[in-house]
Formats: sequence, structure tokens, C-alpha cells
Amino acid sequence: MTYRLLTFALILAFGFALSRPGGEIALADHHSSKNTAPPAADAPPHNVAPEGWTSLFNGKDTEGWEVKSGYATYEVKGGAITGTTAKGSGNSFLCTTKIFKDFELKFDVFLHDDKLNSGCQVRSKIVRPGGKYGGRIGGPQVEISANRQAGFIFGEAGLGGWWTQDPKEKRHDHFKKGQWNTYHVVAKGNTITTLINGNLIAETNHPEKYKDEFQEGVIGLQVHSVKDDPKWQVSWRNIYIKPLD
Repeated sequence: MTYRLLTFALILAFGFALSRPGGEIALADHHSSKNTAPPAADAPPHNVAPEGWTSLFNGKDTEGWEVKSGYATYEVKGGAITGTTAKGSGNSFLCTTKIFKDFELKFDVFLHDDKLNSGCQVRSKIVRPGGKYGGRIGGPQVEISANRQAGFIFGEAGLGGWWTQDPKEKRHDHFKKGQWNTYHVVAKGNTITTLINGNLIAETNHPEKYKDEFQEGVIGLQVHSVKDDPKWQVSWRNIYIKPLD
């Protein structure tokens, strides 16, 4: 009898450990690149700007933003802006309607799919007007990716490739997969400085060809073009800006 009771208890314990509250079995998928963001309830209040900073995102909708260059979707979920790839779309950008010059910018970003390449445009503009979806956004882009190249500066829309040293020569592990990552960008004059989770990544001067361009422009949240229709996603929250004199 004691043996049967012990066996029954072990079976119950094993079943409880595997099951989720909804009754389904929680088994690890080692082939998936999908990441799940931590519950909002476990985090402090978001989208409330610290003193001296201005919030670009109100946590409720995309007021003050507009989509350019493509038709990826952007929607607000759980206090974050979530961008989702769309089949056949070019690179898409959710851009501020306001123009910014010299500033500090901070934001949190979460890559739901490690294969997705994303970015944040700073002081960017329409470089090829008249096209579909509001024209082609171009300018300096801060890389968002899980391939150890996050935080480096790229000339979006064919504007000179990497503006920083080739990231392959300076790969790093400061961007954490499956976590919210905090970016800090300082754009002043001809120099753009980037940090991820408090770690200095790049301090880049504009290439000579563009030294007089992109001194001001919009902030843009990129959802990269993809093949097929994987519905990859990236989310942003706590988007704050502070103008510099």
C-alpha cells in the first residue's frame, strides 16, 4: 500500500510540474527562435518619463507616430509597441511626426524572434520621396539584432553601409536574447554614441560624404523586410528623449 501511494504521489507531482495553469503541457521547443516577453505585472510602471525627459510613447496608442516606407503592422500590446513583419513589404518604419536635432534617446527593445533584424533610425528623413507608403526613409540606423552586432550604426537606404567599424571585427554579447534590452543613444553634431544595457558600443562620426546631412530628422522604429510570411515581431517601450543644447 505504501509503495502504491508513493508511486501515485510521484505521478501527481510530475504532472503538476509539466502542466501550465490552462492545463496544457509545457514542453521546451529547442528548434524555435521565439522569445516570450516577461509579464508586465512583474515589472515597474513603464512609459513614464524620468524628470528632464519627454516620453515619445504614451503606452496606449501610436499618437505622434506614422508608418513610412512599408506596410508592416505596428500595434500597442501590454504597454509596448509591437511591430510584425508583413509578406512582400519593404523595410517599414514607425516614425515620429516631430523632427529632432541634438538629443539623448533611451528605449527598451525586445526581439521576439532572434532571426529578425531591426533598428532605430535617428535624425533620419525621406531620401526618396514620391514612392509608395510615404517615401523611403534613410539615414543613420542603430542596429537591433541578436547576432552580436547590436548598437552599431548603419547607413539605411544605401547610405554608405556601416558607419562604424565593421561590426564583425567588434562583435559583443551586451545584447541579451530573450530579454528587454535598454538602448541609450546620444546624437550631437557629427557624432552618434550608442550604449546597450549601460555598455558603450560605438562612438561614430558621420562619414565625410554625409557630414552636413542628417543633423536633424525623425526617430524611426524599423521592422525589416522578410521572405515568405513568418510574422516575426519586435517590441519597444519606455521611449524617452531629452534635447541637448
